[in-house]
Amino acid sequence: MPASTAPMRPTSAESDCVGSLYQAHHAWLTGWLRRKLGNQHDAADLAQDTFVRLMQSRLAAGLREPRGYLTTVARGLVVDLWRRRALEQAYLEALQALPVEHHPSVESQALIQERLIQLDRLLNGLGAKVKAAFLLSVVEGATYPIIAQRLQVSERTVGNYLAQAMERCCLLME
Repeated sequence: MPASTAPMRPTSAESDCVGSLYQAHHAWLTGWLRRKLGNQHDAADLAQDTFVRLMQSRLAAGLREPRGYLTTVARGLVVDLWRRRALEQAYLEALQALPVEHHPSVESQALIQERLIQLDRLLNGLGAKVKAAFLLSVVEGATYPIIAQRLQVSERTVGNYLAQAMERCCLLME
């Protein structure tokens, strides 16, 4: 792997700083996440992910308010978790609506869910109706009139929404 694409490893001092922050704040962060999520396992996973992000950011040594930073990162991870679970649930509900003989294999289902999560990340930042219009069009094959009716907007607005979504996809794929 060329040096420019290799992940940067933290220095010994950075690792020591993250280690100190981990010892000082991990139990607190896990407790905070457990109260927010109501689940010890998810809280432990997200606490770990928060410290991984801290290490990757290389900001540990300069933090004046580590709990504020950790909370901000953890909140983002919680939102990502909830969004991912909502997508997974919506997919499972759509799957249940299909006849059993049309269900994809378990492996295909996992790949589809992964792609849906990637698509959601791709469309992140667009308005809810723009994202909904795009998904209705691409995933369900809905026509402009159907999308307009479901979103309670005009067909022209549907066209604008889909143009915004496609523009975002093109920009991010470059």
